[in-house]
Amino acid sequence: MLHGYDLATFRKRLLGWFRQFRRDLPWRRTNDPYRIWLSEIMLQQTRVAVAIPYYERFLERFPDIQTLAAAPQEEVLRLWSGLGYYSRASNLQKAAQQIVGRHGGQFPAREEEVLALPGIGNYTAAAILSIAFGEKRAVLDGNVARVLARLGALRGELRTSQRCQRLQQNANSYLDPQSPGDWNQAMMELGATLCTPKSPRCLLCPVSQFCEARKLGIAESLPEKRKKRATVEVTLAVGVFTDGNGRTFLLPPPVNSEERASADHVPTLVSRMWHFPAVSVTGDPAAKLRAYLRKLRCGAGKGNLRLIRAGKVRHAVTYRDITVLPYRIEVKKLPHVSGAKQVPLVAVSSLPVSNLTRKVARAALLAEPRAREKGER
Repeated sequence: MLHGYDLATFRKRLLGWFRQFRRDLPWRRTNDPYRIWLSEIMLQQTRVAVAIPYYERFLERFPDIQTLAAAPQEEVLRLWSGLGYYSRASNLQKAAQQIVGRHGGQFPAREEEVLALPGIGNYTAAAILSIAFGEKRAVLDGNVARVLARLGALRGELRTSQRCQRLQQNANSYLDPQSPGDWNQAMMELGATLCTPKSPRCLLCPVSQFCEARKLGIAESLPEKRKKRATVEVTLAVGVFTDGNGRTFLLPPPVNSEERASADHVPTLVSRMWHFPAVSVTGDPAAKLRAYLRKLRCGAGKGNLRLIRAGKVRHAVTYRDITVLPYRIEVKKLPHVSGAKQVPLVAVSSLPVSNLTRKVARAALLAEPRAREKGER
């Protein structure tokens, strides 16, 4: 750890670099805790470039906490659609409702009250409190942990409880008490732009002289990689019904844990979103899909459904590698399925849907309706 003159020099150089070279991001133009909170939630598991347009559209529709709290949940999820990890959106709205109900619509400034909000943990609370309120709270996210590991040449798995505790202590020690918000953003910016996971740009780093890993020539090998969970291969068959007017139907989000855990359901893919009838398959995908559609009472028992293969879609969710086999099913009249909604196939995004559902819709639209000789099952 640094002390005295070295620590003062380290802080001065890092903050000077940040203030000169920081990226111009929309949430850095405000100290509004609502907007900072929204950006921090969106940036969990999401790259900055992807998050920016969602952030701007979300604020256009929900410019303040009160508007978000009062909105229909389906609309909140629709504007989140495509970002993934949809529990973030539902927790965001639950927290907004809690802020309106308990704090008069004003984002709380006390740590215990912030941590009591759904979807907010230690990192997010520290980020909001330091950036919006100037509180002396040091953040510890993946970028900051990597910077700290290299600065101290820390070996071993960073995600153990003991190591996380040490990293947080180090982050607290480095924190500039005069500018905690800028400091936290500077540490995160350093990890995101220069002290990257692969090929760190040490020659451009403003604090490279203080980096023990660079002195030892091991910066690229730190932090040590954790063991990845083995990839699980999943195959899905998906039915896309269309009528003569180009309309289709989507099934509602699973409503309870029992439904989400069902063997016939695809919870890790549809999350809490609207989706096409889909079933995990081995063996004959068309036969398994027919059986599932029969269970949904979609007319499969009559023997008159013609399943037209619509290519193949690849998708990935965490450790799952998913192959999706979409089938277009043309009918004169869409079947009535309890809870389902009918929408034009070209407009499935009018409902809250996942990226997987969008991919399946595109594949079905590209399938030639009359090309029955090939791919029909």
